[in-house]
Amino acid sequence: MKRTILTLLIVLTIISCSEDKTLTFEPLTLDETRCSECPEVVIHIPVAVENQEIAKTINTSIKEEIISILNYDDETDAATIKDAVKNFSDGFWELKKLYPEEATVWEANIEGIVSYEDETYITIELNTYLFTGGAHGYGSKKFLNFDKVKNQELENWELFQNRDDFEVLAEEKFRTQESIPMDKNINSTGFMFDSDSFYLPENIGFTAEGIQLHYNPYEVASYADGPIEVILSFKEIAPYLAKRTKS
Repeated sequence: MKRTILTLLIVLTIISCSEDKTLTFEPLTLDETRCSECPEVVIHIPVAVENQEIAKTINTSIKEEIISILNYDDETDAATIKDAVKNFSDGFWELKKLYPEEATVWEANIEGIVSYEDETYITIELNTYLFTGGAHGYGSKKFLNFDKVKNQELENWELFQNRDDFEVLAEEKFRTQESIPMDKNINSTGFMFDSDSFYLPENIGFTAEGIQLHYNPYEVASYADGPIEVILSFKEIAPYLAKRTKS
């Protein structure tokens, strides 16, 4: 009897471990603010800790994206996040030398979360606020989608069997949400799609609710309109996805 119970416990443990394929992340916080007049740079990101190829891919992609966010000047080059922070700070001090009375302290706040994970996909959501002078700062969102099986980051089009078919569904959802008649121009109510034609946003990512289409400010509307988000449920998107999700 004891042997039977022990065998059962071992089997259940093996099954449990095989089903639990989520990655382990640890939070990393960098506060690079050095003085009251220095640029404020605060970064909160998840770091994958497993010694797996997909973990390395995720961490590298997050690092490269943060470097890109902080890269205010195409002529600067950074290999690490700390290098990018230094370049960002140097840019402020160079501006302050030129305009000592006008330069307002720069700010960069970047926060990352795991917005979705299943056996196939994992999505990292990066929310950023940047202020480098002017009338206001700029908030934006970036989704990084990964294929855990292939150990690679995915382009938006790789999420779908047929991007064009999905775009038709997305436009119907967008028009319904924003009260734009199907027989009217997509910009008829004030949007600013190029060429008067609907298109998917630059940022598409999985969340607990489904797939999110996120248009950052200025992408298809004015800054005052803020970001535009459309959520499509897993049930709605299931026929269009390249691979199935758990939901």
